[in-house]
Amino acid sequence: MSELQEITSQPSFTSHTSSLSPKTLLIVYFHAPWAAPCAQMRTVLDTLASSYVPTDPASISFVSIDAESLPEISESYDVTAVPFLVLQRGGKTLETVSGSDAVKVRTAIERHYSSGDAPDKKVSLPPKLEVTDKFDGEDVVSNDSTYHRANNAHATNGDSKDAKNLSSYAPSTSDPPTAPSMSGTADLSSTSPNPLPETSQEELNARLTSLVKAAPVMLFMKGTPSAPECGFSRQLVSILRERGVRYGFFNILADEDVRQGLKTFADWPTFPQLWVGGDLVGGLDIVKEELDSDPGFFSEYSVKGTGGMAAPEAQKAPQTANG
Repeated sequence: MSELQEITSQPSFTSHTSSLSPKTLLIVYFHAPWAAPCAQMRTVLDTLASSYVPTDPASISFVSIDAESLPEISESYDVTAVPFLVLQRGGKTLETVSGSDAVKVRTAIERHYSSGDAPDKKVSLPPKLEVTDKFDGEDVVSNDSTYHRANNAHATNGDSKDAKNLSSYAPSTSDPPTAPSMSGTADLSSTSPNPLPETSQEELNARLTSLVKAAPVMLFMKGTPSAPECGFSRQLVSILRERGVRYGFFNILADEDVRQGLKTFADWPTFPQLWVGGDLVGGLDIVKEELDSDPGFFSEYSVKGTGGMAAPEAQKAPQTANG
């Protein structure tokens, strides 16, 4: 029977995917050890994998990846919540499934698996998980499988009620702000009936040139420092806070032109991105490497306040780059 294989490094993942036939259906399962629905989904996938007879070459392959331990892989698949599954064949993504709906996962796998090799019988899947969560000092029992690690906030991701938002860490509303907002006037809490007019490439490049220089240290992230919307943005905010760095930020989820344009402008396909002095440093891993080789990397931009965080009064509001 087939098995769910745990991938523990980028080279292992690259080696595994390159060894597969172009016709192999690859199931990539992203999880986090602290998210209860992930434990249930692992049981589901173990059960499903065992129903497929191994072939040579493999007709189907199941792999499991800790989303936060291997951020480069997670970012390449735009993983912002767990459990999260990617179904691909020949390097092409066929479908993604967010949440812990076992029937939805099984249906997706069977749909994309070649009918001649599909299991003869539908396997019996475990029931949907019931999660007990601590919220504001009270036990809250939920019949969906959303799991909240933070006790002071319930976070959701898009329309999926079963997904665990990786941005579960967020400073409380009582925390002082640590960066001026650069996300313009876009409001993610509502949908504007009038889409923004298309921007020419020259205008966009001019805007991006101004944005990356809007503050000595600029963080382009998913969400805001008080409410990061992905685990990697959360970690980078934490790094800057711990070192008392004053910085500007831009919420790329609030502006699709900036989100897509900056990928080309920077020749860097993922977020978050940290810029210093108008030059790209890189993402979370690159920043960590810089700090490992030079612990004083941010010293020029560090203004320590109470508790070692960037003092609110030290924050310099960058000039707005587009209205």
